[in-house]
Amino acid sequence: MNKKIDVPNYYIGLVYGYEARKVIEDWKLSYNVGTATSYLLRCGKKTEEGMDNNAKHIEDIEKAINHLKFEVEWLKNSPNGG
Repeated sequence: MNKKIDVPNYYIGLVYGYEARKVIEDWKLSYNVGTATSYLLRCGKKTEEGMDNNAKHIEDIEKAINHLKFEVEWLKNSPNGG
């Protein structure tokens, strides 16, 4: 039985309706790069109760940067360079 999964609108593009997860899957991005991409794609679209929109925007960018740093660290420590 397939249940429809509700995807929040902040993970769906405004023009073409692409879902972040499908873009990440199609490009075969690693976990960290994919997660960074998700944060960047939703940046400025997701709001949280009691949080200023600019603060949420900054938080999403910082989370993306952290995941990119995790990826760089993993690549540097990988025996075959990833």
